[in-house]
Amino acid sequence: MKTANRHAWGMRQRVGLYAAPVLALLVYLNPFSSLPPSAHTLSAVLVWVVVSWATEAIPLAVTSLVGAALCIALGLGSAKEVLATFAHPIIFLFIGSFFLAEAFVVHGLDRRFSVWLLSRSWIAARPMRIFAAMGLATAILSMWISNTASVAIMVPIALGLLATIRGTWEEAGPHEPGVLLLLAYGSAAGGISTMIGTPPNIIGVGLLSQQAGVSISFFDWMAIGLPLAGVLWLGIAGVLYWFHPLPKTFPDLSEHLQGLRQQQKGWTPGQRNTCIALLLAIGCWVGPGLLAIVLGRDSELVTFINARLPKEMVPIFAAGLLFVLPLNFKAGEFTLSWSQAANINWGTILLFGGGLTFGYLMVQTHLAAIIGESLVALFGSNTLWTLTAVAIGTALVITEIVSNTASTSMLVPVVISIATAAGVSPVPPTLGICLGASLAFMMPVATAPNAIVYGTGFVPLPNMLRAGVFLNIIGAVLIWLTLRLLCPLMGFA
Repeated sequence: MKTANRHAWGMRQRVGLYAAPVLALLVYLNPFSSLPPSAHTLSAVLVWVVVSWATEAIPLAVTSLVGAALCIALGLGSAKEVLATFAHPIIFLFIGSFFLAEAFVVHGLDRRFSVWLLSRSWIAARPMRIFAAMGLATAILSMWISNTASVAIMVPIALGLLATIRGTWEEAGPHEPGVLLLLAYGSAAGGISTMIGTPPNIIGVGLLSQQAGVSISFFDWMAIGLPLAGVLWLGIAGVLYWFHPLPKTFPDLSEHLQGLRQQQKGWTPGQRNTCIALLLAIGCWVGPGLLAIVLGRDSELVTFINARLPKEMVPIFAAGLLFVLPLNFKAGEFTLSWSQAANINWGTILLFGGGLTFGYLMVQTHLAAIIGESLVALFGSNTLWTLTAVAIGTALVITEIVSNTASTSMLVPVVISIATAAGVSPVPPTLGICLGASLAFMMPVATAPNAIVYGTGFVPLPNMLRAGVFLNIIGAVLIWLTLRLLCPLMGFA
């Protein structure tokens, strides 16, 4: 099965490598009468970019950079104009958040939190509580670090517990696929809770600010994402328990949990310093929203704080502390070194910069407006909540075959243009795409957490497909209902 997957993956890349330039050239050589010359040229570049993103023929970040260079070479804008979006303020929200997440992992705070939670006596008392705790730990970690990292941390712990249980039986239990899928799917629920939980969230916020002039604060996002994540996690746990019921009793796991506790030494200076920086960032993100509730959004204090401490700069200040708070001052050792910080995912940052660039050019050339008007005419409906439902469904389908960052970068500029052409708020459909793009539950290749649990060998593909179909439907409905209820209350619809 793994050999077949590698073959299929390689075939997709090879097809994309040739198909992308051929299709782009065909578009370029056959202009559409309804498109201005600049929009027609950009559409050819976007065909190459989208096909390359979808097939991952070349690395996604490289596609973004080369696509931006093509736009300059073809006269769609000057180098200064086209490349300016790679320094958009939202890019620095990415960078600072990645620095904080790197320190979280480097100093073992993630594993310390996981072991602490699993070692609670009231959790170890029942099988359901143990695995619910692992799923919740993964979701909470995913709120602040990448979904992939949180699952990579929890899978070894889960496999150790399962091996301890399996040692008393002759074969693996039917509950094991459900336990591991809860980790993968739970990370997706946690990732949508906060603005920094997963890249699509930041991409959507950045494009809304750039193209629609709508600013969404960290608190605003949590007011929508956290309730949705809670209900979605319960739905995920319920579906997986239905398909993979747990046995009523387990053998005594106290010895295994004691071993996990013994691996944890006392709190290190690095862990304390990282907690200080993280808590400072959370306070600065959430605090202005709480003040706005008490004092009003237009109060002088709230306006002053938002102007002097925008959400994009909060993680920069917090991450800056990591390079100042010492581990060993005499030896010149600090909480985070540059060699450690340099390990963050720069490719995602470049991918996002490319997405902002193409979104900017789609607006400047009026391509986005033309596409939006055409789609409104095609579907014959321009109501806000119909558009939101279509956006959620489209994101759910595309994210199963394309990375969530790429699918969000492709879809959000289009849906903003459709909403603008229809005269409705772009916020609910944009959030629908961001949230829907994170719910890739059906395929191992759809998202890295799925691939990690599938790679353990304990999750058969039919089990993932079966649970994924149900959860995609449940997720789509929950996203639509949450947006329908909360967006009007928050003034976004």
